[in-house]
Amino acid sequence: MTPLDVLLTDVRACTLCAEHLPHGPRPVLQCHSDAKILIVGQAPGRRVHASGIPFDDPSGERLRDWLGITPAVFYDPHQIALLPMGFCYPGTSKSGDLPPRPECAPAWRKKLLAHLPNLQLTLVIGQYAMAYHLPTVRGSVTEIVQGWRDHWPSVVPLPHPSPRNNLWLRRNPWFDEDIVPALRLRVAEVLGINASIF
Repeated sequence: MTPLDVLLTDVRACTLCAEHLPHGPRPVLQCHSDAKILIVGQAPGRRVHASGIPFDDPSGERLRDWLGITPAVFYDPHQIALLPMGFCYPGTSKSGDLPPRPECAPAWRKKLLAHLPNLQLTLVIGQYAMAYHLPTVRGSVTEIVQGWRDHWPSVVPLPHPSPRNNLWLRRNPWFDEDIVPALRLRVAEVLGINASIF
């Protein structure tokens, strides 16, 4: 086993915040030292908790569309690392899923990122990912996404692809018009594949 394999075994056995997880711990992530793209989401939802597969839900379908890649590419750990800010489903509140547990990132994030020397692109999805990976950037999610060129080509801030964001996407057509085509080209460039522009 490689040192990363050992670390991933430890992560997947983690029970650090088990008492706060209404459905129990089930860390969901994807990671290999070959990965060229890092995707940072919030935390698994109920469906992903059940399947154990990252972004195995409508959010994942939309995200893959934004990136212009197939599920086969998305789920290839040699290409893409999937490390949400919280690895376990935190449960729900009246307004949606709870935030990622605060114990997770300090315990595991730096250790895992140290094993990803080949990253060329990091996609930060939503406010929790932005706060960690763009710590000096201030503003709302919309403002940070609007400033995407400030971080190009190594980091791209994105809104959450959840269906809950359908209204946001309708109100901000510039995202689909400007960012998505550029993102697809950048992903294709990093992965050495033909861009899917549609």
